[in-house]
Amino acid sequence: ASLIINRYVGLGNALSATALTAIGTRYVCLLNETELNKIDSSSLKMVSLDTSACSQPTKNILYAKAKRAFSDQHYPVLAYYKLIEPYLGGAPAEDLRALSKDNVNMKVSTLVKLRRDSLMSLTPSEVQGLLGLTNLRDLPKWQNTPPIREWIRMQKQSELDKLNIGLTGGTQEGYINIVTPKFEAPSSASLGTVAMALHLLPALLISFMMMSILS
Repeated sequence: ASLIINRYVGLGNALSATALTAIGTRYVCLLNETELNKIDSSSLKMVSLDTSACSQPTKNILYAKAKRAFSDQHYPVLAYYKLIEPYLGGAPAEDLRALSKDNVNMKVSTLVKLRRDSLMSLTPSEVQGLLGLTNLRDLPKWQNTPPIREWIRMQKQSELDKLNIGLTGGTQEGYINIVTPKFEAPSSASLGTVAMALHLLPALLISFMMMSILS
């Protein structure tokens, strides 16, 4: 399938709505960066693609194209959200923050598929804005699964408590999570080598200086 798509694009054919429909969700993740950039943004208005199984770079490109495709359909907000939702796995944090102000009622199953860096930068109140009160109640069911578990660990527990849904595992006030690097204790042999090097260093320096003077 990848070879056929590559050959099709190589012959100068555009990835139109008809071509994208033929490729479908099953093969869309096979498209490389060059092929993805051949997609006309307006074509996404006429197809429905599931990008959840694609690589992060593919999701990022398709989200940017979908955002351009639906840029004239921001109102009503919920209609725009329904169109852009399949592509949110490539959305940057600033776009998610904008959506959090619009009461889009995102499902938790969509939240966990967001870009990791985007999700980790969201505050508890912003996540609440994305999910809405109804879907927010489902969040505790996911608190032990990645990436929600990691997101919780990055939040202040006091901020999580404000959600009133029983999330635990955040950072307590006055505490900082520190990862301490582990170093192997030097062996007696390595200590002996260091001691020998330090003992010989003055003699080596003198020899080097004498050679420099004589030359």
